Amino acid sequence: MSFSDPLGDMLTRIRNAIMRGRSSVTTPASNLRGRVLDVLADEGFIRGYSEAKNDKGFRVFEVELKYFEGEAVIREIKRISKPGRRVYSSVKTLPQVRNGLGISILSTPKGVMSDTAARENNVGGEVLCQVS
Repeated sequence: MSFSDPLGDMLTRIRNAIMRGRSSVTTPASNLRGRVLDVLADEGFIRGYSEAKNDKGFRVFEVELKYFEGEAVIREIKRISKPGRRVYSSVKTLPQVRNGLGISILSTPKGVMSDTAARENNVGGEVLCQVS
């Protein structure tokens, strides 16, 4: 099965698992998805993730979701830059998410990073998604 937006598919799987109160979710593995999950883990939005093989032998990520006092840490996760409409931002115009309580995840020339790391490295790039 081919996806037109693999990152959007992963974010939707995470969003659906949170709505159902699941402790973990699986998603097909790719380098971009792994980098985005690294940022989510570093920023404390997920417990972590591990790579495994499914029953057909394909690589998958097992994402462990994080909850605090019964509430999901991720309140909202949405895709910003889509295949039909790419959204780029310079370091001066990086969006603030919920006045700094959330993060934007960017794909920059120096790798995939959060908006705070992009400001520290003085780089802009494609705004992949926002998490709060």
